[in-house]
Amino acid sequence: MRATARGWTAVWLVVLALVQAAAFLAVWRVAVHTEIGQWVDTVALTGNQIGHDRIDGPVDRILNAMSIVSLLAATAMIGFIALIRGRIALAVTATLLIAGANVSTQLLKYGLSRPDLGLDPDRAAVGNSLPSGHTAVAASVAVALMLVLPPKVRAVGAFVGASYAAIAGVATLSAGWHRPSDAVAAYLVVGVWAALAGLVLLITQREQAQIAPGDAHRIAAIVLGVAGVLALIASGLALTWLVDLRGTGPEELSRRPLFVGYAGSAAGIAGTMALVMAQVLTVVHRLVPRVKG
Repeated sequence: MRATARGWTAVWLVVLALVQAAAFLAVWRVAVHTEIGQWVDTVALTGNQIGHDRIDGPVDRILNAMSIVSLLAATAMIGFIALIRGRIALAVTATLLIAGANVSTQLLKYGLSRPDLGLDPDRAAVGNSLPSGHTAVAASVAVALMLVLPPKVRAVGAFVGASYAAIAGVATLSAGWHRPSDAVAAYLVVGVWAALAGLVLLITQREQAQIAPGDAHRIAAIVLGVAGVLALIASGLALTWLVDLRGTGPEELSRRPLFVGYAGSAAGIAGTMALVMAQVLTVVHRLVPRVKG
């Protein structure tokens, strides 16, 4: 056992919050305010029609399960897990993480503008849809659950939570509810709130708090991080190939480029969530030490 290094941990969390906030702004500017960004999003949405009949049922079940009632039930369960572990500050902070991420997602969705560049006339009347509310629900619950779990099952919770949130994000694309950039932006919003929640936990942490080196779960964090990077590389390669066809309207593209746009965007969605979870997993043992002090 050794004392926690709160100073460096605080610096790491501030860096994470700033980087993810900057990434959110970049995604919003490119995907919403440029022609190429809107074109790629529209191609990915058009490509979701490939095999849609086969996955329509499971996708609808996943998305329809995400309601206000289910969110409140999940939040209550997460708070209860923290309380039975004797972690009152953790219960409050996890609840604030979920509430903050989802409220800010809705405020951003209705506050940000989306110019009509004539690339997606079928959805022009809908207006801005970034970030995705359903994706934010899944990601915030997944991250908060990982925070409150005991160290022995934390890594498993990280993999399960990241998988669930990634599936939810891809499901919004498959159902045609959201563009891929909407899901990516939602993960980044949750990542910022996770970093802020970490700072709150550091502030409320006792001076005598101690951590066990074995609680770091470095291998699990590396696996998640590498998987996320590889998925983003695959997404980048697919979308780079697709950009060469940008002079063609999405409705005029053949099956192959539509599938590349859809699959590449799905890989980007999953990769982003994996990286967000990996970043939280690298520092959670310092935020929720084994010995409270």
